[in-house]
Amino acid sequence: MPRRTSSDSHLLFDLPVGPDFSMELSARKAGAWPVAGTDEAGRGPLAGPVVAAAVILDPERIPGGLNDSKQLSAAIREALFDLILQNAVVSVASSSARHIDGSDIRKASLDAMRRAVAGLEVRPRLVLADGRDVPPGLACEGRAVVKGDARSLSIAAASIVAKVVRDRMMARAENRFAGYGFHLHAGYATQKHRDAIRSLGPCPLHRLSFSPFRPTALVED
Repeated sequence: MPRRTSSDSHLLFDLPVGPDFSMELSARKAGAWPVAGTDEAGRGPLAGPVVAAAVILDPERIPGGLNDSKQLSAAIREALFDLILQNAVVSVASSSARHIDGSDIRKASLDAMRRAVAGLEVRPRLVLADGRDVPPGLACEGRAVVKGDARSLSIAAASIVAKVVRDRMMARAENRFAGYGFHLHAGYATQKHRDAIRSLGPCPLHRLSFSPFRPTALVED
């Protein structure tokens, strides 16, 4: 795979070629500026919130090495998280487990993305949203970008922010709800997590609308 070296002096490692800024620059040329990228983290876990971030990058201060958060190690995500906050306009929002149970994960994710965009200090003219759906209720034009975190630097930056914030939230959750291992698996359906649910039962962070919490699912091997 082709590789590039970060031009940012804070990042002293090689990184794979990833998303670019072409969609944002095309929008700027068409007069739709600024452009925000938005993405979420935590659609699949059995516990915890879904967290969304919205990011407006400064074209002159884009941190090197931005990529889909799933393609980066935790250490690189943390380093990039700090650089994004230092060099971009950022907003974060979340939908709780109860919010998810009261609607569904898709609607809760899109609502968190909408609120993250609404929280930006600078109002965007265009929002690039990861996935197949544009969050309803945006105050500007929105565009759905399938696999956007691998195509758009703005969405990739949002994916990193959302992932780091959610992982930190779940690590802290272990202090309040000990025994589930949230600091290890962030609420995903690992065997350790499923075993803890069988032993301890669900806690207020668990998404009771998800299938593992059906009575028969909790006793299956």
